Amino acid sequence: MIAYAQGEFVQGVIGKFVEIIINPLIYILATASLLVFLYGIVEFLAQGNNPAKASIGKQHMFWGIIGLFIFMASVGILRLIANTVGSSAEILTN
Repeated sequence: MIAYAQGEFVQGVIGKFVEIIINPLIYILATASLLVFLYGIVEFLAQGNNPAKASIGKQHMFWGIIGLFIFMASVGILRLIANTVGSSAEILTN
């Protein structure tokens, strides 16, 4: 009975940690990578006649896509870990 109560406590702590820290952090990083990508598009289109500055826009788009990929992969990995250990933490479900 005591071990069950401790397990519930640990799952509650993990759930609150995910809710308060992990989910907002993932949203912030995803938003930042999306903004970098969009900035790269604007920079590429605005400087289309200057190849040097257009290549900087391409680099921003590339790193924005890399950031979005890392965002998607991290959500998948965190959900996999949560399901494997039997946690009821809701990672980006709302």
